[in-house]
Amino acid sequence: MRFIIRVVVNAFAIWVVTLIPALQVTIKPFAPGETLQLVLTLLAVAAIFALVNTIIGTVVKILAFPLYILTFGLIGFVINGFLLWLTAWITGGFGWGLTVGHFWWGVLAALIISIINGIFGFILRPQSKRPRV
Repeated sequence: MRFIIRVVVNAFAIWVVTLIPALQVTIKPFAPGETLQLVLTLLAVAAIFALVNTIIGTVVKILAFPLYILTFGLIGFVINGFLLWLTAWITGGFGWGLTVGHFWWGVLAALIISIINGIFGFILRPQSKRPRV
């Protein structure tokens, strides 16, 4: 259930990023390109992004641990941008999906996606039950 919520929130965040034309991040939906295909494409891209972030992102972050220390964690922005670019490359191979115009715009888009995910993560996190007094 957590994965599904994470994918839906990621899809929303990617959709928000595609609404900002300056970022040069776009979605090419499945054919014929109607609203349903756009939503399904966003969900598929979000699922691939979640898998890339979970599998490849974990390995890259472990290997880049010394850089995290040297840059006080700022390398994380570049790594997240790389993971978004990698997702765009993977989905672009299918003829649909995400396109990122420039790597550094991808870094900024990944930052916006992280902020949106953080906000929704704060809102949707399970509340601990406190005993009533």
